[in-house]
Amino acid sequence: MNIIITNAAGQPIYDQIVTQMKNMIMTGELKEGDALPSMRFLAKELKISVITTKRAYEELEREGFIVSYTGKGSFVAGVNQDFLREQKLKEMEECLQTAVREAKLCDISLTELWDMLKLLYEENS
Repeated sequence: MNIIITNAAGQPIYDQIVTQMKNMIMTGELKEGDALPSMRFLAKELKISVITTKRAYEELEREGFIVSYTGKGSFVAGVNQDFLREQKLKEMEECLQTAVREAKLCDISLTELWDMLKLLYEENS
């Protein structure tokens, strides 16, 4: 499992793990039923505390991305596609909020902002 931890991110380590694992699940890199490394193994690999990996796994389980079984380990849960779509919509909304704030700071009109968004959307089609 390729998880990259950075101290410069300003994001808690457990949250970096959660974010990266969610992305792996949403992109299909990790599939339903895939076994995850044990908390101890992941902590050792990342050179972090087991408490940190435990917190990340608990968060992923609380959000429905993984399931854990005592004595067996943690596995990728069957992810609800509607839930994944909602997660992505929430992330997009946050990005667009940032874009709107920046546009207002630079005195960019809604029309100009719309034109930029439309252009970017068409470039990526």
